[in-house]
Amino acid sequence: MKAIIFNCTLKPSPIVSNTEALANEVIKELERLGAETKLIRIADHDVKAGSKSDMGNGDAWPAILEELLASDILIMASPTWVGQMSSVAMRVLERMNGLYPVKNNSGMPVNFNKVAGFVVTGEEDGARHVVSEMAGGLMDIGFTIAPQCYTYWNNGPGPGTAYLKTDFRKDWSIETAKAVAANVMAVAQALKNTPIIYER
Repeated sequence: MKAIIFNCTLKPSPIVSNTEALANEVIKELERLGAETKLIRIADHDVKAGSKSDMGNGDAWPAILEELLASDILIMASPTWVGQMSSVAMRVLERMNGLYPVKNNSGMPVNFNKVAGFVVTGEEDGARHVVSEMAGGLMDIGFTIAPQCYTYWNNGPGPGTAYLKTDFRKDWSIETAKAVAANVMAVAQALKNTPIIYER
């Protein structure tokens, strides 16, 4: 089972990412359960604006897309800014729009039988909204959304301390990250054994 994790922080490497720190908890559990994982920090790559799979002129998305298409599981990890997913996460979803007409070897939409999960961090609330927006976008292009497939952390009402600078309720977020890994793995395995196939 292969899982790809898109860290959609606004921060390029080597700046520390709170979102990546929580995503790593999901990754650890995925690997313990036997998945092969790869994390890509999107901000480290020149992903052009657009809605096609290749925008030309040095666009980094086609190579990232190859990694996605070779995976069974996608974990979208985004910080919360002004109550919304990051602009990087939105760009990733926009670029995935180019997959609408693409079919797999069985003639099915290429994202069918792929499973999605989510990680969200932020100093203020908005995580559930961000999860809903990302899940809706991925479901629209063919991903299966596993039950209880997200973990998040926020500091409570009002601005506060970042995830890596506090112990506030991190135990819940980490335990929930383990559940995310278990649930996406279970659904991905079920789809591997009994894939969605129908005549179009």
